[in-house]
Amino acid sequence: MKEPEKTTWHKSACILCENNCGIQLQLEERRFAKIRGDKDHVATGGYTCNKALRLDHYQNSGARLTTPLRREADGRFTPIGWDTAFNEIAARLKAVRDTHGGKTIFFYGGGGQGNHLGGAYSGALMRALGARYRSNPLAQEKTGESFVDAHLTGGHTTGDFEHAEVAVFLGKNPWQSHGVPRARTVLKEIAKDPARTMIVIDPVRTETADLADIHLQLRPGTDAWCLTGILGVLVQEDLIDYTFLKARTTQAEEVLPHLTEVNVTHCATVCGLEEDLLRTAARRIGTAQSVSTYEDLGVQQGPNSTLISYLNKLIWLLTGNFGKPGAMQPHSWMAPLARYETSTRHTPVTGARMPGGLVPCNVIAEEILTDHPDRFRAMIIESSNPAHSLADSVAFTQALAALDLVVVIDIALTETGRHADYVLPASSQFEKWEATFFTFEFPRNTFHLRNPVLTPLPGTLPEPEIYARLIRELHAVPFSRLAVLRTAARMGRTPYKIAFAALAAADKNTLPMAPYLLYETLGPTLPDKARAAAVLWALTQRIAKEYPKAMRRAGHTSADALFDAMLNSRSGITFTQDQPEDAWSYIPHPGHRIPLHIPELLDLLNALDTTPAVHTTGEFPFILAAGQRRAFTANTIFRDTTWRLRDPGGALRISPDDAQRLGLSDGSRAQVTTRRGTAQATVEIDDRLQIGHAALPNGFGLDLPTENGSLERTGVALNMLTDLHWRDPIAGTPWHKHVPARIEPLPD
Repeated sequence: MKEPEKTTWHKSACILCENNCGIQLQLEERRFAKIRGDKDHVATGGYTCNKALRLDHYQNSGARLTTPLRREADGRFTPIGWDTAFNEIAARLKAVRDTHGGKTIFFYGGGGQGNHLGGAYSGALMRALGARYRSNPLAQEKTGESFVDAHLTGGHTTGDFEHAEVAVFLGKNPWQSHGVPRARTVLKEIAKDPARTMIVIDPVRTETADLADIHLQLRPGTDAWCLTGILGVLVQEDLIDYTFLKARTTQAEEVLPHLTEVNVTHCATVCGLEEDLLRTAARRIGTAQSVSTYEDLGVQQGPNSTLISYLNKLIWLLTGNFGKPGAMQPHSWMAPLARYETSTRHTPVTGARMPGGLVPCNVIAEEILTDHPDRFRAMIIESSNPAHSLADSVAFTQALAALDLVVVIDIALTETGRHADYVLPASSQFEKWEATFFTFEFPRNTFHLRNPVLTPLPGTLPEPEIYARLIRELHAVPFSRLAVLRTAARMGRTPYKIAFAALAAADKNTLPMAPYLLYETLGPTLPDKARAAAVLWALTQRIAKEYPKAMRRAGHTSADALFDAMLNSRSGITFTQDQPEDAWSYIPHPGHRIPLHIPELLDLLNALDTTPAVHTTGEFPFILAAGQRRAFTANTIFRDTTWRLRDPGGALRISPDDAQRLGLSDGSRAQVTTRRGTAQATVEIDDRLQIGHAALPNGFGLDLPTENGSLERTGVALNMLTDLHWRDPIAGTPWHKHVPARIEPLPD
């Protein structure tokens, strides 16, 4: 009797949020028949949420592109061959560069929640074109925080929630949006431990708030006053760690006087909170042995977001909660996702600041829709859908139409792709070597290079190959340079390293073009067709130089040993292992001390007494949270509505009191109107929301093809309602979670 074949499980990772939980896939031809957590995964150890188990709806949605498309004069798309696409795109990019300068070519994207490896090669194309400006979704989320981080700790920080005595979640619902590794497990562990405390600051009674010991359910948009009140209590009740401040920080004397004058009673009143509850939360923070905090889009996409980041970080700095177990930590990087610099560049037309080195998303349209000579003239958009995801979709699509050239690289014909001159079909994230650079952990930082589990869909190419072929068409690198490196690569990595270093010393253009050079020369020598992983070899050289002891503690004797471990592991690796005291070596300021004084933000703090806390009006009496995370919402790489088991239409959630006042019930249809647009949605009554607060979910409003070839939209396209002018004064981040709106019942 023939024995049954052994089931094969292929290791990979989820691509829906920054945690990238390890998964295993069982295939039936090209379909993901079964999905489960990977118990061997270096970071997540078998944990997944429900969304990862639905990833077949990404891979096999039926919306894939399999040939390059060119827009014709009548607006229709024509399929063309790859050679034609590369030839024509390169010629048009050169024309823009030669006529208006490379700085007018703008790059957007470079990866989503699961695919950063392709974007690592985009910089070489930018350099070949002389392009200087880029952006990505971080610039509508995290750049205010990065502005503050640059001034304080000099880099990104992360909370040690597994060991924190007090965990504070600010505008963050990790039960649904995750962000914390093994989020639901960690939340339940905190909740059941009587010695630990969870504090949630959120206008909505979220699933995380259900587990919290203290829920500060403040009025929408008043988080700055709430945090100011907490700081006032900490300073006025002498709950500050003065020993820490003296030994580890500077300029505390410039900050503390501002907080001694805070009127805590007024702050609580503005927030609609009981003062005793606000003080209780502050005292618990001030007396804990360790505190970790997590701020997220609930505040980072609302009023006063950069100020809020500053106030949040002052809370844990003034109480000494940095660089010890259970507190906030710095970390190593596989590759930094942003520039942490205190002096920022500015955009060429509007002069907007570029925290993190990124153009704020809310000014992109303004950088195009102008007659300014330095306006952007062309865009390359990779693995992003800004016509759907950025504030004020109408203005952004007008901007796309005003460009001389738009090139979109994606796996599907997205809402942005429909406005492009060329659309180039990429292989999916499970059809190529892939990775993310969300390496945010301390003391043990991990990285997972994922091998393909499927062959590429015919007609598609991985992004590194797309960039390489465009660079070839531009003739940006002399053949002789490639020949030298190819010869060295065939001799081994040591000769290759020597040759590369010599070339870099002789030619200053070598390092800017390094990703392309590595792809073309080292890449073909890598095992299992892992050519796209070539750029990681350079990153391992940097890690060996910047974190040599931490790398060796993680078990890697050299950069090449680390690179080999990346190539060979299917469940990820630990690439640095720090010791607790190493946290201070990451602080770049003199004496490794943290400067606390950011004058511009202290000015905003002092101005809170005259800053509006309410943005509703008689015309727009609601605050709409546009983009609420729910059990069956995810980013829009799910171009398939059938993956949702609940809330298939993306309901408008409102409070029972508001529903009664408006004459609405579950299942009623309502119209939502803002300053920028109107949409219709089905109502769901939700007692988790306050009066005057409403929410629509993220991930809806996509225009998906039907069987007859027409397009059908399910749910609300949120950015038909948002306004690009509602934005943070420093980082330019949008107010997606705080949109003044009007809600009206529709006739049955």
